[in-house]
Amino acid sequence: MPQLPPPDYPAEVRERLAADAQEVIGRYPDSRSALLPLLHLVQAEEGHVTRTGLRFCAETLGLTLAEVTAVATFYTMYRREPGGEYQVGVCTNTLCAVMGGDAIFEGLRRHLGVDNGGTTPDGKITLEHVECNAACDFAPVVMVNWEFFDNQTVESAKALVDDLRAGRPAEPTRGAPLCTFRETSRILAGFPDPRPGAVEASGGAGPASLAGLQLAKGERPGAAARVGPPRGAPPAAAPGRPEEHLSSHDAPQKTSASDPEHPAGPVTEEGEG
Repeated sequence: MPQLPPPDYPAEVRERLAADAQEVIGRYPDSRSALLPLLHLVQAEEGHVTRTGLRFCAETLGLTLAEVTAVATFYTMYRREPGGEYQVGVCTNTLCAVMGGDAIFEGLRRHLGVDNGGTTPDGKITLEHVECNAACDFAPVVMVNWEFFDNQTVESAKALVDDLRAGRPAEPTRGAPLCTFRETSRILAGFPDPRPGAVEASGGAGPASLAGLQLAKGERPGAAARVGPPRGAPPAAAPGRPEEHLSSHDAPQKTSASDPEHPAGPVTEEGEG
């Protein structure tokens, strides 16, 4: 059945959002380039992108409702249905899955009593599969409102969601302190995080991410970058094995450009003269 046109926001809400939208649009040479942050802005208002939010974006940017809807439905970061205060995303892409991501998701699914995309009855947690979080060196990774919780186990992930539901503090292993999904959406719309110290806490790459760069520069990675049991002590070095490198693969290797005994050149296939 054809849907009726979406309702408008109440006058005071629309006036407030319109002022925020003009601030966002002013950052771009072409107003339609502001569509993604405006979708975050309307998501911050109601916790998901409603038909009213789609209408607001379309009217503000001079686009059709179909154009805005096409973008909002393409990106998974925009919710189309109401969700929880905390979006808990478990990476189940290849490396995280191998390291335990599938087990973590299944454990949380049973623990919370919800399936993928489901929200707990108290409105606190929405659980979902998440594609690669670009944090494979900290696998398995769980993200809460896009903040990292690295090197998780089934039990640590259960404790995490229990803390969130109980209102206890949960500190990401990297990045800024947690805030609600709506607050996160407003920050993603391009507005400053007003919490004292939150911006400074965002930090940069973790030690595991920098290990390869350090090795390439001939430096020894710090102990925090060791590859081993993710939540336990690193394995002891084998007897007689030098400790200058984490493994034989970590040691700088000669390449054809630097090793005269193994120059680069065309390889003769079998049977060729």
